[in-house]
Amino acid sequence: MQALRTLERLRTEFGGDASARKRACLLALERSPLAGPGAVRRLHEALCFLRAYPDDAAVLEQVERALAAFARRADLGRHADALADTGIAGTVIRYPFFAETAFWLARRFPRGLHVDWKALEDEEEQRLLDRLELLLVHGEGSGLDELDLGLREWLARLAGREEADGAFLARRVAALEAGEFLKESYYDELGLTLELRPGPTTPARTHARLRLDALPLPFAFQRGPLRRERPDLTLVTERPPRVHELTGAEGARCIELAREAMVTRARDLDVFAYGDPHDVRLLECEDGLAFAAIGFRPERRLLLEAVYGFLTLKNGVPIGYVLNSALFGSAEVAFNVFDTFRGAEAAHVYGWVIACVHHLFAVDTFTIYPYQLGQDNDEAIESAAWWFYQKLGFRPRHSGAVALMKRELARMRKRPSHRSSRATLRRLADHNLYFSLARERREVIGELALGAVGLAISRLMAERFGSEREHGEEECQRLAAERFGLTSTAGWTDGERLAWRRWAPILGLLDGEENWSRAERRAAVEVVRAKGGRRESEFVQRFDAHAKLRAALLRLTTRRR
Repeated sequence: MQALRTLERLRTEFGGDASARKRACLLALERSPLAGPGAVRRLHEALCFLRAYPDDAAVLEQVERALAAFARRADLGRHADALADTGIAGTVIRYPFFAETAFWLARRFPRGLHVDWKALEDEEEQRLLDRLELLLVHGEGSGLDELDLGLREWLARLAGREEADGAFLARRVAALEAGEFLKESYYDELGLTLELRPGPTTPARTHARLRLDALPLPFAFQRGPLRRERPDLTLVTERPPRVHELTGAEGARCIELAREAMVTRARDLDVFAYGDPHDVRLLECEDGLAFAAIGFRPERRLLLEAVYGFLTLKNGVPIGYVLNSALFGSAEVAFNVFDTFRGAEAAHVYGWVIACVHHLFAVDTFTIYPYQLGQDNDEAIESAAWWFYQKLGFRPRHSGAVALMKRELARMRKRPSHRSSRATLRRLADHNLYFSLARERREVIGELALGAVGLAISRLMAERFGSEREHGEEECQRLAAERFGLTSTAGWTDGERLAWRRWAPILGLLDGEENWSRAERRAAVEVVRAKGGRRESEFVQRFDAHAKLRAALLRLTTRRR
């Protein structure tokens, strides 16, 4: 325990004899069992941190050896039940995964994916039993009527030899003859908690690391102190990351690592679950810091904003993630650092997040939405996230939040030890924060009523087509093609045709198009085509560069409901 406490104290210390002292602790901990599950977990977290921030090759070698053998530790075996849901190798994970994640796990680990029967309420079990016939071939229904068996026994009879009951259910829902969105809605309504049991290849934080043999990223040892200073966000945007274009196979590996990072932390993120292997880039920053920027598959993209998920990597180790949506020269950024790596270089990493978003989407305004600041988010309140962003230069625009911020700053000047109360932090968190590289403007995400576009489309469909929505889509496409001079979609991808179908009602609603030049109409078509193209970030840049299309869509967001 003394060695563990020393290692934890030393994990953020570098230089001098820190490396030698860490190695001595690691050697002692490698040979000695720990007394309880809390100590085992603490050791695991210290090892994961040192893997991302190793002093030198000697420390890294010991850390890698310890992590490779971690699942075989006797103390882990004794306390495996108490360490459930930690994502540590050799432990079980229980979570009500979203449909696509459950389908993916069932494909990858059919023998390890079980129903968590302890979490299944009687009424949920009966509801699933009543729907079981829908998941079977027609002739099996009479058997269900003949034998009065419970759900657990029926699944034991129905599942194949190489699949557990949870994998069987997920696979059968995925095989339903229905649209993807309908199948996923059906599965999610079941509210099923699954149990992923450990195996040699199941996801574990213990082994998580990006390995791209064809793209060796520079490895950086931590020779000096961690960067604690707050960056100047205006200056950091002047240093672009080095962008590596990945192959489909490399992109798929990044997506897999991102999904595993979520699964092992009992989380789900749609952009990782539905990531497009062909829209993944690796953004190399400095000192071993990089981001895997992952875009949605075309059919999962939003109508307007382009959404990307960034998996944050330090020497290939996932240390957090970013969710970003961009349009109108602006971006809404959600930033998360995994628990293991908090208290290290959050502000430094965030500076690079802003730099990457700026260069990838050519945006000049950034916003943080209320949940990230603490609205219905106790974790953000506890960490005083609002002040983290305020100190980086973000400011509220709501008059009440501005006045409250000024009062709090005055109190801090008068009494430096003053800290905002939880109640004050919650009031501050009710409104977006903003940071601008250029003059402040209002036509940005967070200020715009983008939902008004959807309302306008609904009004158009209701007035002209009623329940005949499919006919309405066809007619909107025909009229948009006439207005914008599109004679053929030959050579377009399925994603590009899908984007045209989804955007056609918008094009029909825009005003002033009759005054556009032929070149401006052709450019608008290319904007829509880019929405379904390989890189959705290209759509953002094309849209923002089309002044008339941008202005017309702005007017649409202000139409009366």
